[in-house]
Amino acid sequence: MLSAITTGKPAGRRSSVFYNDVINGLRAANKYLQSKYFYDGTGDRLFQQIMACPEYYPTRCEMEILQHQSDRIAQLFVEGNTPFDLVELGPGDATKSYYLLRELLKIKAPFTYYPIDISSNVISSLENKLPLSLPGLQFHGLNGEYMEKMERVSNISAQRKIVLFMGANIGNMTMQQAIIFCRQLHGRMRPGDLLLIGFDLKKHPKTILDAYNDGQGITAAFNLNLLKRINRELDADFNPELFEHYPVYDPGTGACKSYLVSRISQQVHIGNETTIDFMENEPIFMEISQKYSLPETDYIARQSGFHAVHTFYDAKKWFADILWERLA
Repeated sequence: MLSAITTGKPAGRRSSVFYNDVINGLRAANKYLQSKYFYDGTGDRLFQQIMACPEYYPTRCEMEILQHQSDRIAQLFVEGNTPFDLVELGPGDATKSYYLLRELLKIKAPFTYYPIDISSNVISSLENKLPLSLPGLQFHGLNGEYMEKMERVSNISAQRKIVLFMGANIGNMTMQQAIIFCRQLHGRMRPGDLLLIGFDLKKHPKTILDAYNDGQGITAAFNLNLLKRINRELDADFNPELFEHYPVYDPGTGACKSYLVSRISQQVHIGNETTIDFMENEPIFMEISQKYSLPETDYIARQSGFHAVHTFYDAKKWFADILWERLA
């Protein structure tokens, strides 16, 4: 039995949604935690380090697309020359979208930028950084869940919408979940609105697996940090040293999954009211990073009410940013 860690945080001040999600996941027959909770202040910093790892190719591939093809993307955005809202879901530090924002300002496109992120740290950082690096940018950051905040943008402005969902974030869902998500986006857009969506394409299995098991152990620390967050915010007593990061990739389905595996038989307490039993070698499912073929991306578009306008690749064709248009 592990000793309790006391944070001094009253139980009433816990996030009830976070608490319920954690308890429901750890009480499931196959334990899991939701990957959206990776992103506290430490998680944000670790993810920035992951993106700089030599093994983590997706960031470099998409960065290449945005660095060299933002002019073409921007031209497709401004066809018709009508004002628009550029809504980015999960912008991170906006390192990639910076090139597109800069190009849109350069051609004097009439737009307002609305980054939406579940991490308040991300939005706060962008509020401080972007006005300095991109003078003249019309900016309105929103902290919260994507769909809720997209509705908020629609309440603020009736202009046409162009949505950015880059970074292969769509890969954090199964294909069926991705279709449901894109249908939800479709329901919050109007005919003719555009969606630029990033897909990590299928490639050699070792290249993919290495990207989620870097030699420096940063991805492992990123996953284990969620246990530390649960300790801090939910008065739990996880010992992260008793869990091991374990990624797997199935080249048949394109699913790359990350787990934390309990090294021993143990109990973990969450507050004074909940005890979670772990068997030796029992896994917690942490995240999926789904990889796609181009026909599979077309299938998702058709199933969710979009059609592809143009596909932008990096030089190796390892990654694709695909511009979709919402159909009626």
